[in-house]
Amino acid sequence: MIGTIGTRKKFVIFFIILLFAAFAVKTAINHVYPVGYEEYILKYSREYDIDPYLLTAIIKVESKFDKNATSHKGAIGLMQLMEPTAFWIAESMGDENFAVDNLYDPETNIKMGAWYVNNIRREFKYTELVLAAYNAGRGNVASWIDDSLIARDGTDYSGIPYNETRKYVEKVLSNQDIYRILYNIS
Repeated sequence: MIGTIGTRKKFVIFFIILLFAAFAVKTAINHVYPVGYEEYILKYSREYDIDPYLLTAIIKVESKFDKNATSHKGAIGLMQLMEPTAFWIAESMGDENFAVDNLYDPETNIKMGAWYVNNIRREFKYTELVLAAYNAGRGNVASWIDDSLIARDGTDYSGIPYNETRKYVEKVLSNQDIYRILYNIS
């Protein structure tokens, strides 16, 4: 009987340690790969036919889910929209009441960012090119394609002359894959 209690006790201790380890891993994953504003990500990924994992990855890379993020270049909010781009998006969307401070509102920022990704996609079609244009601008991407630095179909973007943009594309695509593995966003 003493041997049975000892074995049972060891099993319980092992199980408790296992639970703590699983909790620690989940906490670490949630810290490194957070998901926030899932309701808005789902709403606008559906509205603009964008993979929700892609939208989530863009937000993570752009702002790490900090709704108050402002870059040294002046990009604002979760999806790091530049002020002139945001005004153009608002005008294109018919939002006459847009103000720059609206970019700190998660829903507004995600909606405008998703609209913009969809708008870029109409021109470039392929995710790799859309991401490059989101980061470096449409004109640059069109020029790189025309100069045969990158493939028109997005299969080879290694010739992107901006190191930051090339790394950005890779980082967003990697994060998209990781989010797809870790979460069920749908």
